[in-house]
Amino acid sequence: MEETGITYDIGDPYVKPSFTLGIEEEYMVLDPTTLNLKSHVSLELLSKGRLLLHEHIKPEMHGSMLEIGTGICKNVKEARFEVTKIRSIVAHLARQNGLLIGAASTHPYSRWEDQEIYPDDRYQVLIEDMQLLARSLLIFGMHIHIGIENREVQIQLMNEMRYFLPHILAISTNSPFWEGMDTGLKSYRSKIFERFPRTALPDLFSSWGEYDNYVNLLVKTGSIDNAKKIWWDIRPHPFFPTLEVRICDLPMRIEETIAIAALCQALAAKLYSLYEKNLSFRQYRRSLLMENKWRAVRYGLDGKLIDWGRQKEMPARELVRELLDFVDDVVDDLGSRREIEYIYQILEMGSGADRQLRVWKETGSMEEVAKYIHRETNAGLIEDVTPFLSNVQPAPPDMIEEKMTSIRSEQSPE
Repeated sequence: MEETGITYDIGDPYVKPSFTLGIEEEYMVLDPTTLNLKSHVSLELLSKGRLLLHEHIKPEMHGSMLEIGTGICKNVKEARFEVTKIRSIVAHLARQNGLLIGAASTHPYSRWEDQEIYPDDRYQVLIEDMQLLARSLLIFGMHIHIGIENREVQIQLMNEMRYFLPHILAISTNSPFWEGMDTGLKSYRSKIFERFPRTALPDLFSSWGEYDNYVNLLVKTGSIDNAKKIWWDIRPHPFFPTLEVRICDLPMRIEETIAIAALCQALAAKLYSLYEKNLSFRQYRRSLLMENKWRAVRYGLDGKLIDWGRQKEMPARELVRELLDFVDDVVDDLGSRREIEYIYQILEMGSGADRQLRVWKETGSMEEVAKYIHRETNAGLIEDVTPFLSNVQPAPPDMIEEKMTSIRSEQSPE
């Protein structure tokens, strides 16, 4: 247990999971004139944000990226408020510093070669280890933490949730462009990230003990120093009592973020309800599930996924509707019906990738795509964030520098 860095016990197997939610989003920091990515490293945006939002805002490896994270949310409605509040404050602080924010998993035309690396030792170590793979990792994602306190239950639900992750990716796809090119993929971010080791969908694990032995073996052999270096599309978080869904592209609209988070929560709750009855969803080997992930990456909602039970291709939208029917009997208990029903709107209007491509085809302008991303990112935000700022006094320069020093010295979980 010590080698994996686990900081809490395995949990009581007879206590129902809390199914709390935590959401992390990684935002693009944009130049207001060119809509290009712009580094905030030499500006006060991050330090001011940290003085106001504390641990809810963090630097990322590229200086043109900001990561935000909610606290532990008891339900979807609380998560919606948290994401809306934090995104609104970050957008406000960005404007104060002559910048904008955008939510998409790749920028339409910015080049990774032009981006500054945040001055932090752990990022330098990562670049030394991964070389060009790390330098070119100019992608933005969303992670969803679901409170499942028992480690054994985490593993069993992870095994079963893997089947549905390509469906969830198809809904979230939002990265069709790369350095000014139409990649032909709906989630180019997924393929960029899969260049890293220990990514994509995990194998089946028969128990927490088998997973723990796997991690300890990697640590013992010098492959990793702790379980944070396992970057699968879904994983037991090494420090928090959560199952972390990491497959999603970053949606543009808050409604999309919350709908997808609510769907992941409902799926975990549905599978747990079967687990309680000594039932389980059929499990498939990773090689088959990766076929569906590729289809989601390539075609998103417009393609076909394979129903492995029927052993036939079916339209992705139809299988997403079947997934919504599958979880329907738990959403009222979770209080998330209204939020999950937004998935039906996504099926009608298309994912973020579909809408970006529509703007590109209509205008022929990547700049118009970037403007669209910015507009959608700000849709539904709180215009007047004064109530959240009233207790914050302007920080003197020495306090800002102290905060920046503190941030640089952090070793936060990845």
